Amino acid sequence: MKLNIEKNIIIKNAETHDFLADAYYPEDAEKLPLIIFAHGYKGYKDWGAWDLMAKKLAEAGFFFVKFNFSHNGTTIAQPKDFADLEAFGHNNFSKEMSDFDEVLNHFYNHLKIDNEKICIIGHSRGGGITVIKTFEDERIKILITLAGVSNFKYRFPTKERFEDWKREGVMYSENKRTHQQMPHYFQFFEDFEKNERRFDIQYAAQHLEKPFLIIQGTDDEAVKDKEAFLLNEWCKTSELVLLENANHTFGAKEPWTENKLPEDLEKASSKMIQFIRSHFEILM
Repeated sequence: MKLNIEKNIIIKNAETHDFLADAYYPEDAEKLPLIIFAHGYKGYKDWGAWDLMAKKLAEAGFFFVKFNFSHNGTTIAQPKDFADLEAFGHNNFSKEMSDFDEVLNHFYNHLKIDNEKICIIGHSRGGGITVIKTFEDERIKILITLAGVSNFKYRFPTKERFEDWKREGVMYSENKRTHQQMPHYFQFFEDFEKNERRFDIQYAAQHLEKPFLIIQGTDDEAVKDKEAFLLNEWCKTSELVLLENANHTFGAKEPWTENKLPEDLEKASSKMIQFIRSHFEILM
């Protein structure tokens, strides 16, 4: 199957700033389901094996989009590098929700899209964002999380470190791969506190009435499988798939130099394709 691949499409957002998206889709097909993928914390659209995952889902007959959140630290000129740590420090959940909306708005009326068939996928922190976005947006019909978080609040620092953060206005987290000290300004917590009900993943999951596939590795060092069990318990329309011994990134790493998906991400991708097809009643 021949794919069209459009890299680094500029998405405009007056509330944040311009950011980039990629689209992968079969060249000769029309009325394709739209699949939008959101990366997680310290992630970006070109990380690891996400390109290979995008190609696999596009080859399955979907219009697949992945994007960089506007304040993830990458830039238009350097989409694979954390070249703007100031932007990273000023990121918050409200900005990510706004960015997600602009991605959906941008592709919603694309000539290749069947806009009655929209699915969104989120990895890790992006999983929490996708739960909330699916609950809020009637255009979205199917939700999938990969190692998705179940709670934002308990990820904030404990009392002593929190007080230091509040007093100093910034705290830093080291990127283990690049060794950059990545800032978090206190506005991140203030935005959460102001919108705490909106950013309650449990509430969104409990009130979600759309098909929801939860994929989780049992050897995830960042998001424990307990969180997947909680999401599945809260949502009455969910299905849980546990991948034995899979880690947080399903075997992928940055850089990913192989021309095939890691085994666990291959399994996860196949599960996603099957789930989307079954709920959109696509026979291929």
